[in-house]
Amino acid sequence: MDKLEDRTVEEIAKEFPESLKVFQQYRIDLCCGGRLSLAEVARKHGIDLGWLLRDLEKIAHVLK
Repeated sequence: MDKLEDRTVEEIAKEFPESLKVFQQYRIDLCCGGRLSLAEVARKHGIDLGWLLRDLEKIAHVLK
């Protein structure tokens, strides 16, 4: 499996629907950011990637 931060937001959301809650919390939408990697979206929106990954892993423990 690729590193989570290298996968697109859309890929993550499709595979782990529970991740949508975290994306909403960080105001990451699938429309404009869905085709970008998680790392690119974090950088673009000024989001700390470590915090984003941590929050995703809390909700979807399968992401670890």
